[in-house]
Amino acid sequence: MKIYSHSKLSTFEQCQLKYKFRYIDKIKPDIEETIESHLGSAVHDTLEWIYNSVKDNPEEVPNLDEIINYYIKVWQRDMSENILIVKKQFTQKDYLNKGIQFLADYFQEHYPFKDGTIECEKEIIIKLDDNTKIKGFIDRLVYNIEEDYYEIHDYKTANILPSQEKMNEDKQLALYSIAIKEMYGKNKEVVLIWHYLAHNQKIISKRTEEELEKLKDETKNLIKEIEQTENFTPNKSILCGWCEYKSICPEFNIQLDENLSKNILSKRINPFPEIQEDKNKKNLDIWDEKPI
Repeated sequence: MKIYSHSKLSTFEQCQLKYKFRYIDKIKPDIEETIESHLGSAVHDTLEWIYNSVKDNPEEVPNLDEIINYYIKVWQRDMSENILIVKKQFTQKDYLNKGIQFLADYFQEHYPFKDGTIECEKEIIIKLDDNTKIKGFIDRLVYNIEEDYYEIHDYKTANILPSQEKMNEDKQLALYSIAIKEMYGKNKEVVLIWHYLAHNQKIISKRTEEELEKLKDETKNLIKEIEQTENFTPNKSILCGWCEYKSICPEFNIQLDENLSKNILSKRINPFPEIQEDKNKKNLDIWDEKPI
């Protein structure tokens, strides 16, 4: 039985050579983690802890101080000297404070976190055919009892806010919804919800049965393409600056990528516009850095 993940499939679509290095050659990467992925992991872990705490003890909902303290402990626990910071104008503490802002905004919007959460980090399996499965993890699965539908929640810590049109074509949560329908009933509606924490906004989308069947066919075709590929070609883009295999990529040109990054950053007055010191927000005494 062949088992794929959305990450594995998207890596092939992003760069075939990177796919080969990671999944076929299994080369140990130069960069094990970036500061962006460290931030994402710490925020995800904290949100998981919040909802699990509420499920275990609904009468004792964590307050904002407890949430931030938990986040800081996770941040420090998993911090390593090998974590890469691509944007050299920012420090680890800048990113730490960024996560605090995410959690403070989320707290104000979603407290007391009692929304019908079934499970966090729920493992799901989608059977494409007799020989192929897709395995994944849902950040948070919710049953909306009032509307009688399921919600798949996904947290995003990236700065970029995608369009509604783009998310209507997103494959990951759509694939996960196939598994939820198989578990709870084909007739059950599944709503896809992305939390873009840097913007304190949600993007919501749905899929029809026809769209899900089309996605299954497209996914099977993509897997067939992967398995038939012999020449894994690189795809050069701005993402190369974050690639853990750039030192061994024959197409990587460090000077060009640095110029690309500088051109992009020069168009943005403040790459982290969401991080601003707000004197009206309580319980944020840890913010002792000047506003960026």
